[in-house]
Amino acid sequence: MQKRILVGAILLIGLGSLFAVKFNSPKPLELESGLLFPQAYEIAPFELVDQHKQPFTNANLQGKWSLFFIGFTFCPDVCPTTLNKLTAAYPELNQIAPLQVVFLSVDPKRDTPDKLLTYVNFFNPEFKAVTGEQTQIFPLTRSLGLAYAMVGEGDNYQVDHSAGYVLVSPQGTRVAVFKPTATLGKPPQVVNDKMINDFRKIVTYYKSSY
Repeated sequence: MQKRILVGAILLIGLGSLFAVKFNSPKPLELESGLLFPQAYEIAPFELVDQHKQPFTNANLQGKWSLFFIGFTFCPDVCPTTLNKLTAAYPELNQIAPLQVVFLSVDPKRDTPDKLLTYVNFFNPEFKAVTGEQTQIFPLTRSLGLAYAMVGEGDNYQVDHSAGYVLVSPQGTRVAVFKPTATLGKPPQVVNDKMINDFRKIVTYYKSSY
């Protein structure tokens, strides 16, 4: 019980730092499902591997929008729900602007590239599924403003993790976050229609500002 409370506190701290900008700085663009940061944030250098065993680094973020979320393939609810929702939203998102969906596994002990390939192909083969050593994953998640923590002992441990999505610009900077909404009896989810509308607003805003 104490471990659960501690994990909850860690995740709240991570989310608190993620949304602190909302209350401390003026917001240039109103969004329905998220927050556009008043300035872009650089992402720490990272070296990961994707589901095809190819390198995935900061260079892979250049020239297109990227939508990150974190999780693990043994996730019982949030991750499969998220992937289903993103699969449904992806065609319209990609029509607005070129975009890659990046599923970052924070459980490299169990989530090998082969496992990630099978897992993500079930939802959408066009999505990226990446992982790496914890020494690479942890700084990246902090840079994205996301949080995770291992819960339990032995082989059946779970991973508590943020449920939101982070939007990275074609310049490889963190620019926005889409927040999940709690629904009675269901895991927190980002609402697709609101996210799509917000993404359209952000792309238009960046075209006129940069």
